[in-house]
Amino acid sequence: MYIIGSIFVIIVGLIMLISPNTVYELKESWKSYSASDPSDLYLITTRIGGGIFTLVGIVCLIILIINP
Repeated sequence: MYIIGSIFVIIVGLIMLISPNTVYELKESWKSYSASDPSDLYLITTRIGGGIFTLVGIVCLIILIINP
């Protein structure tokens, strides 16, 4: 069960890292009347968060594989 959770966290992290515009469209665009493009700060922080999510997912997956 934890392996599936780790894989899910890795997938979410990769989506945030590779395509922060998709995350903006799904999560934030409805909050603004002029939802044209996300700010540069939003893109940077989403990519940083995606990198952290990906690293945490990989570390958890490695720990789960080493200690069954």
